[in-house]
Amino acid sequence: MQTLNPERGGVARAVISLSKGLQQHGVQTEIVALDKSDSPWLRGQTVAVHALGEGLTNYRYSRAFSAWLRENGKKFDCVIVHGIWQHHSFAVRQRFHKTATPYFVFPHGMLDPWFKRTFPLKHLKKWIYWPWGDYRVLRDAAAVIFTSEEERLRARQSFWLYRAKEKISPLGIEQPRRAGPEARNLFLAKFPEIEKTRMLFFLGRIHPKNGCDLAIDALPRRASEEQVTLVLGGPDQGGWTQQLRERVARMDIAPRVTFAGMLEGSLKRGAFENADAFILPSHRENSEISVIEALSFGLPVLISNRVNIWREIVADHAGYVEPDDLAGTTRLIERWLHTSPDEQDLMRVNARNCFLRRFEINRAAASLLAILQAQ
Repeated sequence: MQTLNPERGGVARAVISLSKGLQQHGVQTEIVALDKSDSPWLRGQTVAVHALGEGLTNYRYSRAFSAWLRENGKKFDCVIVHGIWQHHSFAVRQRFHKTATPYFVFPHGMLDPWFKRTFPLKHLKKWIYWPWGDYRVLRDAAAVIFTSEEERLRARQSFWLYRAKEKISPLGIEQPRRAGPEARNLFLAKFPEIEKTRMLFFLGRIHPKNGCDLAIDALPRRASEEQVTLVLGGPDQGGWTQQLRERVARMDIAPRVTFAGMLEGSLKRGAFENADAFILPSHRENSEISVIEALSFGLPVLISNRVNIWREIVADHAGYVEPDDLAGTTRLIERWLHTSPDEQDLMRVNARNCFLRRFEINRAAASLLAILQAQ
């Protein structure tokens, strides 16, 4: 895979969680990543990680990766590729196609047609690469594994030249350690402005695709309405935070919006413990680890119908789902605020049960293992 850096999104967290889950089922796993060996996020990993150094250009070409596969590939019973559109997926097909070692591919939402609509020039560039590159990577894989039915259906809409042996296996995480008052108070001490308010918590990359601007614009602002605060947590690699801060200032709602930055460890657990609900009005989201984390804490989730597990949320009554526009995001917040306390409590129970039934790591790992062993 490209990187285990948690600031690059939920894929890194998903890969580590699935690897640990497979280990609990007696499977020996190793991760090969194009990270520097001294990267801080590799410290303390309990899964074997081979850090081969960063690849070249945006394609992340890595001669070291191809050489590692040639030398070590024969010792594995199967290989899983996380992500496409970069050299590592192409190199895996080159190494294992027509060998006794099957390879599997997790696209992690990278075939979503949202990219075609939003970045048409990039899509054209991908089309040039597609027929001799990742089309063949997917076609020749033992299985292409989607994390939800929604992702599988959307993947078929990106390129007319498409063949894959489709399977579905959800992402998962370990049950969180209960934070207790220490983590809750730690978060309140750092962000005292959210105390005695109903906190809506966003956690993810600060990126236009995640709809942070919609969450800001949809906040209730009339003095007569209940005090609601929005906490935006997560990394910003594109510098969008400054534009959002300016937006908040123009709207004169600075006291209601907190930019928390990257949250990890006790501080992140404290954020979940203090939150009234989780919000993600994303235009496109497949690595829904933050949504799954919210469910694990028993937090109802307010999400758009572009978050690929929205059908599961509706089925389990674990939150509310609306379109990924301002009207839809406004309805998400209004529906939650107008939900009775008893119904909110029931939804919290439903959220926790949704996690345990669908996304707890042992269930996710068992689902993946069944696919791997069927080949």
